[in-house]
Amino acid sequence: MSSTSSHPPSLSPSHLLPAFASLATRLAGRELVIGVVGLGYVGITTAAAFAGAGFRVIGTDRNADRIATLQRGGPPFVPFEPALADLITRAVTEKKLAFADAIDALAYADVALVCVETPVDAHDHVPRFEALSSASLALGAVLKRGALVIVESTLAPRCMQTTVIPALEQASGLTHLKDFSVGHCPQRVMPGKLLSNLQSMPRVCGGDTAQTAQFMAKLYSTITSGQCHATDILTAEIVKTAENTYRDIKIAFANELGRICESAGADFHQIRELMLQPDPQKEHHVLLPGAGVGGHCIPKDPWLLLHGSPAHTGELLRAARAVNDSMPLHIARVLEEALSEAKLALADARVVILGYAYLENTSETRGSPSELLVQHLSSKVSSLVVHDPWVHAFNTAIDEGLADADAVVVMVAHDVYRTMDLTRIASALRTRILIDGRNVFDLSKAMRAGFIVRAIGKGVPATSDDACTSLTSVMMTPHDQANKSV
Repeated sequence: MSSTSSHPPSLSPSHLLPAFASLATRLAGRELVIGVVGLGYVGITTAAAFAGAGFRVIGTDRNADRIATLQRGGPPFVPFEPALADLITRAVTEKKLAFADAIDALAYADVALVCVETPVDAHDHVPRFEALSSASLALGAVLKRGALVIVESTLAPRCMQTTVIPALEQASGLTHLKDFSVGHCPQRVMPGKLLSNLQSMPRVCGGDTAQTAQFMAKLYSTITSGQCHATDILTAEIVKTAENTYRDIKIAFANELGRICESAGADFHQIRELMLQPDPQKEHHVLLPGAGVGGHCIPKDPWLLLHGSPAHTGELLRAARAVNDSMPLHIARVLEEALSEAKLALADARVVILGYAYLENTSETRGSPSELLVQHLSSKVSSLVVHDPWVHAFNTAIDEGLADADAVVVMVAHDVYRTMDLTRIASALRTRILIDGRNVFDLSKAMRAGFIVRAIGKGVPATSDDACTSLTSVMMTPHDQANKSV
């Protein structure tokens, strides 16, 4: 575990030195009391990690049911985070981790971590910082002198300065840089890999002073083997949103190229493979196209980044968002074309959608591309069935859903779908149409099973096996697994 300094801020007021000397000593002895505001994916994972590192941690959340679940020793997302569930149970048993639904419990916290949602309005793309402002005001009301407040929520540039610090000062009556310090350390976790991500990913520790940033780097080095970089708050604010925006743009390029290949009758995967022939290790590695971009971060972070620079119009960022947002509707158009080939009207079709989560092998549905597709098709088709083994509302018998359906649309690459037998699917359907939005199936096998096939990035296949070579050799290399589209 290591920490580095990257252009730290120069401001380091001497009146904060005694307080930080005390915090540093207590950090070394694991005597700090750490409070966490907000116990969603990020908050509970961070709380458990610090408790596992030997600190006394108090987690708070307004949701009383969530608190009750956690007090019993397990998070509400246990099915795909067993290691996290075990860590929580152990930390609670050892009395290192406690929970409360009142923020008053953080009155003795030396370090308070704020992990609340910072959503963006779906219509006007304006960030909604109500939860962040409310949490800052509530925390400020009980903030003790000399404490350090670290926001892990993803922020727009300068949000700490314009929203968090004023709320803390207003509610506490204390003065920033004199009575308390602040920092921003954006989270970097993904559902299904919460604990492993947190314990291995690098962290960017932005402090209001160089001293704060360096202390934060030492603090986070106790829970991650990744490098902890000490820097200023504005840099930390921009790093996370820029990171996800860059990924969004790369996914948009993959989606755009995939659609060009579909239109031209080419194979995206073969083109992608040949693009990398000169040097496959270069950073220009192309991502994979898919049926849409979901989750809580990538669809909103470009808007957060732009919100911090109102004078900049962000044409490229907006274009990438438009491309990625359009993918579920592109799937709907492809479905209608395939139905037309089978001489079946959309209004008469019985359609099965496989997958509702936004990410394979998780139950997370925030920003799910399937949601938009379902909304679009629900009033346009004769029958619409959604199946997802990870999402409780849609975890039904898959054979019943497939019976007498006309088309199967794959929206999520759950493992259970990757292992499904195409012959079995074909025998259950009334009309054999397969729309593969995640390139889960071998198209040559699907064609041999009698399907009319459409797949992201694949032109309409010819009838010969030579023209529909199996994609398995070029589709998912080990490098792809770490860079696949979401």
